[in-house]
Amino acid sequence: MKLSVPTDEELITQIREGDRTAFEQLVSRYEDRVYNLAYRMLASRQDAEDVLQDTFLNVIRGLDKFRGTSSFSTWLYRIATNAALTKIRKRSRREKSESEFLDDVYAVKRAARAGAVLPDWSANPATRALDDEARRQMGEAINELPKIYRAVFVLRDVEGLPAAEVAEVLGLSVPAVKSRLHRARLYLRNRLSGYFTEEIEGI
Repeated sequence: MKLSVPTDEELITQIREGDRTAFEQLVSRYEDRVYNLAYRMLASRQDAEDVLQDTFLNVIRGLDKFRGTSSFSTWLYRIATNAALTKIRKRSRREKSESEFLDDVYAVKRAARAGAVLPDWSANPATRALDDEARRQMGEAINELPKIYRAVFVLRDVEGLPAAEVAEVLGLSVPAVKSRLHRARLYLRNRLSGYFTEEIEGI
């Protein structure tokens, strides 16, 4: 007889009743997703490990405040994303400002209106199978995005969350998510088009 797999809600109930193994199950269910999200946003294994640890510490500390108005996974993504954004803010190196980022995006739009054509990717580099060098190039480009654009892109295009859930995680409206996602995609497409065109031509 096949045993049923407990839902997140059932595990949360068991954790609140003092069942430590239920928390271990919850961690096992989500740790890879949290780590991958953090690594995509931070491009550092050590920082991603720190975010993973901070996330589940915050989960266990705040579980009594979780009311189930959103899914547990959405609540977890919110905690993990905030932990990653906090880590980004603490870094000493200078990040690209939003105004600099938007200047780049608008320059691409002006060039397109003037007739410039961006080389088309044969597939979305965020979801296609990439070799080590391509992953490095993609990671560096994502790391150039301002924090909120990076979070939107990673949650929507890398993690595959629906726009409505991304909006809930980040406390944005759906139109704001779509606008930021469009700008992030445009920036990354321009930033990486030369690399992926060379890669395709070299095949």
